[in-house]
Amino acid sequence: MTKQSLPAVSTLTKETFEEFKTADKVVLVAFFDATDKESNATYTAVADKLRDNFLFGASNDAELAKAEGVEFPSVVLYKSFDEGKSIYPDAFEAVAIEKFANTASIPLIGEVGPDTYAGYMASGLPLAYIFAETEAERTTLATLLKSVAEKHRGVISFATIDASAFGAHAGNLNLKADKFPAFAIQDTVNNKKFPFDQDTEITEAAIAKFVGDFAGGKVEPSIKSEPIPETQEGPVTIVVAKNYDDVVLDNNKDVLIEFYAPWCGHCKALAPKYDILAELYAKAGLDKLVTIAKVDATLNDVPDEVQGFPTIKLYKAGDKTNPITYSGSRSIEDLIKFVKENGKHAAEVEYVEPEVKEEAAPTGEPLAEQAEAATESVASAASEATEAVKEAAEEIHDEL
Repeated sequence: MTKQSLPAVSTLTKETFEEFKTADKVVLVAFFDATDKESNATYTAVADKLRDNFLFGASNDAELAKAEGVEFPSVVLYKSFDEGKSIYPDAFEAVAIEKFANTASIPLIGEVGPDTYAGYMASGLPLAYIFAETEAERTTLATLLKSVAEKHRGVISFATIDASAFGAHAGNLNLKADKFPAFAIQDTVNNKKFPFDQDTEITEAAIAKFVGDFAGGKVEPSIKSEPIPETQEGPVTIVVAKNYDDVVLDNNKDVLIEFYAPWCGHCKALAPKYDILAELYAKAGLDKLVTIAKVDATLNDVPDEVQGFPTIKLYKAGDKTNPITYSGSRSIEDLIKFVKENGKHAAEVEYVEPEVKEEAAPTGEPLAEQAEAATESVASAASEATEAVKEAAEEIHDEL
């Protein structure tokens, strides 16, 4: 059923209720009095926001609510898996209902893949990955760890993942990407990784202890980091995972940081301009207010969400919890404007683009040489196009 083809909230009767409950894998139904405008508005706001993800229905029938084991106002989430339905337990508030929808809609032990990954991230819950290469092995491990998942339901999500198709994702969790089965927990909010020792057998007891220790704050995250540079040699400040907080979260400075990958062609093209940008602030004596930095996001764990390279963000002095992602052109002038308009210090530097002198083309060039030059130009263009295709393919750095 196409969710957008329906109203945000479908009005339900006794005759349509049963069919609606099974119209999709997950549906939500609110029960409230027809005169309860506040509950109606609250529920409709949630439905408008999440209508791409779930079907929403509502009923004013008190007898129907009673038959479903609830009173006005209530929300029930019906699902085609696990226990079949979950009843919303808290006050009738939009934020809480939204969180309930995102968490109760996740199976006790689901499966991570391209269609479900975003949902797990949106839930805000830590995600426990169970990597295995065959469906039979994933089923066996899911059954083995069901009691552990049940104990931590609503606090930690559990999901299997096909290691034969998405094994490279293990590397993103600081696991070896060629040794399975494997287990790891990801703090999806802070992007911290907690890999289970791959030399230890996955048993119910071992995973129960590991997950329990994680939930109790007794497990330290695994941090992938290059060494902290002994000296900052260039104009751009080099950031690694181990000095990330010291540099980027310096509350006194506006920090513009580029998340890059060494193989990224766009990052390579930006590098000389980014150096010039950093030099401008240094020469103007503004590097005490503004830091121009970069981090190799393939070799360092960073808490930021990076979906492509390069990603550029500004961490404003005095407000480090709301970074601003840059989406303009990668010109020096536009980056200067971005820092001025969005930074606390409104620091501005002047950049004058050097003039490019055009050389007069020689006259009377022999036809043979002209033909050779044209051939070289075509070959160069073809080579550049090939490289661009390679770089575009390489920029898909996370299969999920």
